[in-house]
Amino acid sequence: MKAAVIHEHVGPGSIGIETDFLDPAPEADDVIIKVGATSLNYHDIFTRRGMPGIKVPMPCIMGLDFAGEIVEVGRNVTDWKVGQRVLCDPVDRVGGGGLMGEMWHGGLAEYCKVPTHHLVLLPDSVSYEQASCLPVAYGTAYRMMYTIGNVQEGNRVLILGASGGVGTCAVRLAKARGCEVIACASSEEKLQRLADIGADHGINYVEEEFHKWVYNQYGKPHRRRWEKGVHVVVNFTGGDTWVTGLKCLQRGGKVLTCGATAGFDPVEDLRYIWSYELQVLGANGWMRNELEALINMIDTGEFDPIIDKVLPLEEVNEAFRLLEDREVFGKVVVKPWGNGT
Repeated sequence: MKAAVIHEHVGPGSIGIETDFLDPAPEADDVIIKVGATSLNYHDIFTRRGMPGIKVPMPCIMGLDFAGEIVEVGRNVTDWKVGQRVLCDPVDRVGGGGLMGEMWHGGLAEYCKVPTHHLVLLPDSVSYEQASCLPVAYGTAYRMMYTIGNVQEGNRVLILGASGGVGTCAVRLAKARGCEVIACASSEEKLQRLADIGADHGINYVEEEFHKWVYNQYGKPHRRRWEKGVHVVVNFTGGDTWVTGLKCLQRGGKVLTCGATAGFDPVEDLRYIWSYELQVLGANGWMRNELEALINMIDTGEFDPIIDKVLPLEEVNEAFRLLEDREVFGKVVVKPWGNGT
């Protein structure tokens, strides 16, 4: 089969396309999926580069998030059948908690062997491209915004890093709950696209300090008053933005976080947390019911993932580059059998 393969951790532009990689064969409790679409995440970049403390078996086919059609089943499989459309939930919730596309071959190939406990059934109304966006970025955003963060109608929600996969989903989910959304991005083009998907306000953080914008718009928060500032800051950026984000919150406000793309060990100022009675809430991944909720939202027309580019497998290095250089608005999808759009 055709697959995007690494034989060691490599830098940008070094993923090989192999046309004669061994086709997978199902073990007793597995199915073989003909991959319809795979979306990329920063975790795929980390897998390509190598991460301290994580030994990735080589060769490795990356691609955590993918969807497709079952074309073969193992001898013990009775609950799934050939022809069913499925999403792969990449987390191993039965064994040691490893990930498809890291500990086992993932979706950047024409076919993939998947244990049945990873499978989520897809309705015909949800495309493979849409479904492939869900687990890592959208599942994480759903858990952070709804399950953990419980954002409410009327909340003022400031979202840092709003133009990526998690960020665009956070914008959509906040608007679905009736929130007033302030989206931060690095260019006017991205801010316009964020406005197009529902953001009420945009801040170009390259040209303007976002906390000063908040002060001008809503007033500077005060530890003895509740009405000024924002109710929620979504900050999976970390780094230098962390304390600045705290300064934007009104008394009793929440910080929601699911990562730290600009640094996980920022300078902290605990005075804001106790003086303003702030809540710092972390979200780690997603649960199966949250993926099912997102699928249902797509099925009913409430929600549609933001897909920026769809590329063929042969252009997988370009897909990684777009993500790594932050030239993406939403998600990049790779199609092993198609030419992209």
